[in-house]
Amino acid sequence: MRIRNFFSFLLQTVMAGLAAAFLYVLLVEPALLEKGSNIVEVRETGTQEPPALNGDSPASRVEPVSYADAVERAAPAVVNVHTAKIITRQIHPLLNDPIFKRFFGERFKNSHKEIETSLGSGVLISEQGYILTNNHVISGAVEIQVLLADGRKASATIVGTDADTDLAVLHIEADNLPSIVIGDSNGLRVGDISLAIGNPFGVGQTVTMGIISATRRDHLGIATYEDFIQTDAAINPGNSGGALINAHGELIGINSAIYSRSGGSQGIGFAIPISLAKGVMKQIIEQGHVVRGWLGIEAQDLTPELAESFKLPTTEGVLISGVLRDGPADNAGILPGDIVTSINDTRVTEATEAMKIISIQQPDTSITLGVIRDGKLRTLKPRVSRRPEKASPQD
Repeated sequence: MRIRNFFSFLLQTVMAGLAAAFLYVLLVEPALLEKGSNIVEVRETGTQEPPALNGDSPASRVEPVSYADAVERAAPAVVNVHTAKIITRQIHPLLNDPIFKRFFGERFKNSHKEIETSLGSGVLISEQGYILTNNHVISGAVEIQVLLADGRKASATIVGTDADTDLAVLHIEADNLPSIVIGDSNGLRVGDISLAIGNPFGVGQTVTMGIISATRRDHLGIATYEDFIQTDAAINPGNSGGALINAHGELIGINSAIYSRSGGSQGIGFAIPISLAKGVMKQIIEQGHVVRGWLGIEAQDLTPELAESFKLPTTEGVLISGVLRDGPADNAGILPGDIVTSINDTRVTEATEAMKIISIQQPDTSITLGVIRDGKLRTLKPRVSRRPEKASPQD
């Protein structure tokens, strides 16, 4: 009897424990009941609004399903530029041989002149007929014909050129000319939509789309002063001088060059930003040429090794590696080995950046340089001169 009572008590105790454990799991840890199941929480599209970027409203994040409106605004102002150049071709190298000339003299001409035609693009930037294009499109041309998007043709004259930025301004006489809206290239961000309009390979006006791949590209060897927009919008031969526009149809750059191993587009194209082109264009129209500031210095970037040798804590600044005798910098007391940290209170970290700042200064004006010499910061105020025509890119 006692054994039966003991087992009855033990069974009741176990049942009570199991009941308590079940209630605990049910009320406190319900997830333990879902044995063997993997729970993954996901956020599905449409369940909530995507976060706003830089304070943009949800309406500003809606992208257009077509860029036809942007192209319709800009395309009428993009023109085809046909040029004719006179080139001299050699007939045969044998005619220059001294033995051949000894027997036949100069009776055989070893060269003849030919007319070579080429094709590029341009952008009408005003209703007065001014066209912005690349210098290499019209360099050496004896005749320039412009074909408008509406089918009209006009002869163009060269207002002025600037080989240092590979820009040129043309002018045509015609009525009711379209003009493009100039945008802001300073605010471009990597990932912004870009559209290239031009006449690649002479097939007719063409539009290609991409994004801004990079900004402020330099050291490319394309021009003396480089500050390129890089885009993967297809830019091919014939696109040079054409328009790079944004999603609103505003001009942000002048298509200039491609990086290619095959001669065709490989997704790396370069355009001159309109912020740079505007200043060049204004000077060409007003003066017929571009005037740049000059100090007569050679500069180079400050590497970690150079910074260590000068006992500098950072590589911020530009090393003056050479000074032209009796030049503006020499007269102001600038010495080789000086470290320029700022120009007109603007900090500089690259030699190309410093050269650009100096080049946009008006001649006969003074600028303020922050210079480190012998570990001490001092201020020098050289007077900028006009850059000589044959001066080195190093100013």
